[in-house]
Amino acid sequence: MQNEEYNMDNRQKEIDNLKDYKYGFSTDIESIRAPKGLNEDVIKFISNIKKEPQWMLDFRLKAFERFQQLKEPDWQKPKYPKIDYQDLYYYSAPKSMDDKPKSLDELDPKLLETYKKLGIPLQEQARLNGIAVDAVFDSVSVATTFKEELQNKGLFFALYQKRFKNILS
Repeated sequence: MQNEEYNMDNRQKEIDNLKDYKYGFSTDIESIRAPKGLNEDVIKFISNIKKEPQWMLDFRLKAFERFQQLKEPDWQKPKYPKIDYQDLYYYSAPKSMDDKPKSLDELDPKLLETYKKLGIPLQEQARLNGIAVDAVFDSVSVATTFKEELQNKGLFFALYQKRFKNILS
């Protein structure tokens, strides 16, 4: 019992140290989140928000059932604290993504600033390099550069939900 408490104390200290990491930052942006933890309700929430077909939800629920039966390995090395799967968020998306931007110009400036902090200035990448970039923030793709040019060449960037709808309709 004392060993578990010691490990939890160490874990909390590590987490607190990460908050002070001089290269770290967070983006304060309004978002939609699934409730914390992993259970059938959270899986249904995610499936609903992504507008998935019933068969996809059934697949996810079956996978979750299997996941619950798994036992985490007890590795000889490395040693790390057990993961608390109920203390995590499994879906998050900027509220500004409700009306998906059609171009980088329509993207929330806070998102663009986040990518700039990461050393990925999306607008400059799109103009200067001629490289297609699919920018993902939290759980969603927020922008894809050169989408129209790629489509003209027969390459399509689409969320799997859209592909499912196109394939099944």
